[in-house]
Amino acid sequence: RRPATPVRPAPHTQEELDDGSQCPSREHGGAVLISLKRSRLFQMAVPAHPSCAARVRRMVAAHLTLWGLPALVDDAVLATDELFTNAVRHASTDPADTVSLLLECSERELRVTLADPSPALPRPRAVDGAAESGRGLSIVAALADDWGTDPPDPGAVGKKVWFSLAVREPT
Repeated sequence: RRPATPVRPAPHTQEELDDGSQCPSREHGGAVLISLKRSRLFQMAVPAHPSCAARVRRMVAAHLTLWGLPALVDDAVLATDELFTNAVRHASTDPADTVSLLLECSERELRVTLADPSPALPRPRAVDGAAESGRGLSIVAALADDWGTDPPDPGAVGKKVWFSLAVREPT
């Protein structure tokens, strides 16, 4: 496996997100990110390695905060972390594998999609109360308004696993 690169703090302004300065270049084992100015679309690809989970969590939290969606941060970060962990644990077989994260937010819905190189679809399973793993999809299902899978983009391999959260008006 590729050694972990130092994780930088999450960007705090739209300008830091737009210029990509908070993300190391791909040549150095870092993430590739796309953040379109003033849009509510964010995409990044990171090595399929457990050490990258913190970076993924920070980027989700930072974007939702910048988009004015603090009420969704906790659920979105936890569900994203579960899907990223599943992708690393069950879908990554090559040290060069990556997991792509896509955040898309409309006025009504946040959709988070993770794409990995394995065509094997995730399956929720019954878990013994003493088991230390196996609850990821159950957690996603409990937190999300909806979740599912999609085929990969044309010419790509693997699958996409996604969940959505309703964007609610502040009360």
